[in-house]
Amino acid sequence: VLTLSLLMYPVLRSLALQLHSAITGSYVSGTHSIAFINCLNEQIAKDIARAIMDKKLAAYVNILPKSSALYFWKGELEEATEILLLVKTRTSKISELSNYVRSIHPFEIPEIISLPIDQGNPLYLKWIEESVPRD
Repeated sequence: VLTLSLLMYPVLRSLALQLHSAITGSYVSGTHSIAFINCLNEQIAKDIARAIMDKKLAAYVNILPKSSALYFWKGELEEATEILLLVKTRTSKISELSNYVRSIHPFEIPEIISLPIDQGNPLYLKWIEESVPRD
């Protein structure tokens, strides 16, 4: 029973957030998220961004210019130049987004992390809601 409860938590939380938002008309912190995805170069970044948008997994994707990165890979310190995607979407889509990006990304272990949006312009957050279909 405890295991089933833990497995159902994300679904129940999502339903509770939707109900609260519908009743109060207010934004519920964490309803939307920003995902960060690193890419090897600008062309890969554009291809992944377009694929995400084509699948309607996001309302908006920023492609940020080159940045330097330092990281450990297989025990060695590596240095690289990367392009960063900022993906605005529903929090409920993060798992699907992550699975899809992993299936098309050329990196063995792509960086796909997300942070919930706590607050923001209510009209912009509503636009995200309208742009990304519900589950």
